[in-house]
Amino acid sequence: MNKINLYVFSQIIKSCTLVFFIFVSIIWLMQITRLFNVMSHLQINSIEIFNLALFMIPNLIYVTLPFLIIFGFVLSFLKLSRDKEIIGIYSIGLSIGEIRKPILLITLISIILSLFLSFFFSPFTYDMYKKKEFNLRHSINFDKIDFSNFIKFNKNLTIDFENVNGEFENILINITANNEIIMFSKKGEITQNADTINFKLIDGFKTEIKNDDIENLKFDTYLASFPLDEKKIYSKNDPNALNLFELLNSNDKKNKIIIYLRLIDTLIIISLSLYFYYNIIKKNDYTLINKLFFIFISMICVLIDNLFES
Repeated sequence: MNKINLYVFSQIIKSCTLVFFIFVSIIWLMQITRLFNVMSHLQINSIEIFNLALFMIPNLIYVTLPFLIIFGFVLSFLKLSRDKEIIGIYSIGLSIGEIRKPILLITLISIILSLFLSFFFSPFTYDMYKKKEFNLRHSINFDKIDFSNFIKFNKNLTIDFENVNGEFENILINITANNEIIMFSKKGEITQNADTINFKLIDGFKTEIKNDDIENLKFDTYLASFPLDEKKIYSKNDPNALNLFELLNSNDKKNKIIIYLRLIDTLIIISLSLYFYYNIIKKNDYTLINKLFFIFISMICVLIDNLFES
């Protein structure tokens, strides 16, 4: 590559980098805000939530790759055409090939990055993200929870309470087995061991619904213990966490479809690059209307691709 090629290449890289930081930063901040909203009531350390959010970045890069191509190309050539640098390239006798080479190189880098992220690195980091998120969600420390937001321990047991300076108040227990049972106490104690959750309820009532009959019991002190499900173990069932070898070795036909969809994502990048080259570079049409038309058509292609994946 000569100096002209390198200059055009550097301009595209600068624009793609700008678009990368804008898109990834916005999406990442939205995701980390969601994590804080979901996990803050469990009093999980902010540093742990931040570290968890870092594992999302490779997947976000993969998702935003088509947008890097779309807006990176448009912004870079918007600058080159506005500054009359494209005219300068042609005026010194250079051909369209001096512009084509950087575009081909950027496209090749994007293809390699897309395949590497989609089939290897992104599934690896996303699996770590899901595993860490699972462990954080299922590591319950009652003393640190400020409000329980109806914690469901198994299909039959749900509890809710308020933690006021380390004291449990307004404890509500809902049991749905053969009969539905509702217990409420103004205060009490909650402890948990490996296979049971234990309550010491003070000043409350117990209501049991048996068909059409309702039994009420008021108590000063009530002891109750409930079995928990066996310790939940994380299982890799999210297709976004499966790498190429896991998809190929799977007997599930849906996983084979996932391979095709990921390859289509890469083909989308190639198509966008070719469309930009032939519709703008080859035609030598750098008008704003033509660039906006390219953005419009490209966004429709990406939208259709996402609809198919959904």
